[in-house]
Amino acid sequence: MVYIDRISAQEVLDSRGNPTVKATVVLSDGTIASAIVPSGASTGKREALELRDGGERFLGKGVLKACENVEVAIADELVGLSPYNQAQIDMIMQELDGTENYSKLGANAVLGVSMAVARAAAKSLNLPLYRYLGGSNAMVLPVPMLNIINGGAHANNGVDLQEYMIMPTGFDEFKEALRASVEIYQTLKKLLAQEGFSTALGDEGGFAPDFKNNQEPIEYILRAIEAAGYRPEEQVVLALDAASSEFYRDGFYHLAGEGRQLTSDELIQYYEELVERYPIRSIEDGMAEDDWEGWRKLTERLGDRIQLVGDDLFVTNKAILAEGVGQGVANAILIKPNQIGTITQTMETVRFAQRSSYRSIMSHRSGESEDPFIADFAVGLNTGQIKTGAPARGERTAKYNRLLEIERDLIFGEYIGKELFD
Repeated sequence: MVYIDRISAQEVLDSRGNPTVKATVVLSDGTIASAIVPSGASTGKREALELRDGGERFLGKGVLKACENVEVAIADELVGLSPYNQAQIDMIMQELDGTENYSKLGANAVLGVSMAVARAAAKSLNLPLYRYLGGSNAMVLPVPMLNIINGGAHANNGVDLQEYMIMPTGFDEFKEALRASVEIYQTLKKLLAQEGFSTALGDEGGFAPDFKNNQEPIEYILRAIEAAGYRPEEQVVLALDAASSEFYRDGFYHLAGEGRQLTSDELIQYYEELVERYPIRSIEDGMAEDDWEGWRKLTERLGDRIQLVGDDLFVTNKAILAEGVGQGVANAILIKPNQIGTITQTMETVRFAQRSSYRSIMSHRSGESEDPFIADFAVGLNTGQIKTGAPARGERTAKYNRLLEIERDLIFGEYIGKELFD
């Protein structure tokens, strides 16, 4: 019988230069596998807790305590167990922590082990990770949502909305969709440079010029799509991540870049006008995580026309998503494993979303690593969509390159871009 022989952890750096946890699992058959935990900048207050050391070291962001929890508390419970029962492994860690948000062990400690165990089990069985996670039903290559202009908490500019994304829906293969996205991204860079804008990159690889309002990025992206030889709406649609919790205060939405203060109803009208004017098919976190009444109104007004994604709203939490489904709030959920803590809990949330006819979007974080785990996870769970940044910076392209490998390996793989918003 193969069993978990050793578990270790070390402090490594994420794409923003902050410490994060790398967990390593060694099995009795000699298999060794590791996983690196990402970290978010724009975070929901109900997310699982990312344990940091505090103090002066790394400006308080060290993760040595989380690493110690992996090597002592968690290892003591898991060494000797079979790596092939992911649900059992994850439940033991959940019970060992004993809190609702992993405030004892740290979600970064628990998720690192959960990911590493899954990868070790797949490697031991000589299976691709996506196949181990999803079985023979893992067939869908996800439509990428590429954040090519950054604003909000992801950039130091005057743009209020956090992400301006392209979605290459009008293609038959992932590799062709990715190629079109890269060409649009490179064309956008040339357009910005020609008109005197900075082409410095934000946290997720997108450009972060200091535009004069929140519509100007959309105009430039549409120009880039056409200049690259593609057709907006027919081949490439747009998506926004407003991250509105970041500019929601005292019951109002403060669009500082435009010098405006809006009520919930006024912000919904603002979105309606954008959707009427531009080929926008998805808005993430359109309302703040505490503005459930605003979310209900937004869903009533736009839910039958576009995808409305809850990120800070649902934080990959099945119970919160169930509440949203019951109240008719949103129609899609962003999936971030480090918001909830384990691979099993993430899978439970995705399955519930699928049963409830809510779309799922597998997602990176702004503080990422070279670990492409979510690429396999998206295919394994057939989420159909993935957010992993612009086609730039190694921590983002690692995911796209992994998806290209998976597409090559899948005999009956499907890219469902043309069906996504039908």
